[in-house]
Amino acid sequence: MATQKTPRIDPLTLEVVDLIGTVVARYHEEYEEAAAEHALTGAQARLLSLLSLEPLPMRRLAQKLKCEPSNVTGIVDRLEVRGLVERRPDPTDRRVKLAAATDEGRRVARGLRDSLRFAREPLAGLSREERLSLRGLLQRMLSA
Repeated sequence: MATQKTPRIDPLTLEVVDLIGTVVARYHEEYEEAAAEHALTGAQARLLSLLSLEPLPMRRLAQKLKCEPSNVTGIVDRLEVRGLVERRPDPTDRRVKLAAATDEGRRVARGLRDSLRFAREPLAGLSREERLSLRGLLQRMLSA
């Protein structure tokens, strides 16, 4: 019976994986802190950020947040009570409800984005060419 060998990962790859993990952890930590400053959970902040870009059907929100539609309903309910989100009929299909950020919700989402220094400041230290290269490399990783 043939045994399958696990390919050995080189030290550089391990270091890059570790660095990516550290960047992701620091980003999430800062995002959670920014959300808490606005009395939001991380999930509420992510949903509000998505809705500040465009109104979305509940099912699409669930897909983007990678959670069950029933969870999205609860998050939208809590944000709606605070006046940050509203439900409205989809103009193209009246059977579908869209969740949309209110003016106050967009203001809070802008405040969240503005407070994420970790994600913004190190990238600002890179040249445009370096940011383009990084974007291209990350896109390649995600499409692989």
